[in-house]
Amino acid sequence: MPARIRIYGKEATFTQGHWSCEDDSLLAMLEALADPRANTEEQEQLHALYAAGRFGGAVATAEGDWKTAPHPEAEIKLEDFAPATPRSTPESLANKAGWLGFLKRKK
Repeated sequence: MPARIRIYGKEATFTQGHWSCEDDSLLAMLEALADPRANTEEQEQLHALYAAGRFGGAVATAEGDWKTAPHPEAEIKLEDFAPATPRSTPESLANKAGWLGFLKRKK
């Protein structure tokens, strides 16, 4: 059974690694995310859930209802490139005066 999603009031279907939709702009957005490796029904459902979550949509359940898709976890995080240092924590930055530090009154 193909996976069905609804985004921006438009329905789209994902089957055998390809999306089909009447709206060309939505189809282009979904094809940019298409996973050609999704061959089984379970993989198609997982990919449809991911795509619907990325655009704030809903996924059709087996009962015919629509379930809101959760937003997926970020693939790239800032910590992957620049780990937090003790100098860059919000607490340490609050104690500094910034680039106008010379105007700060000395105690």
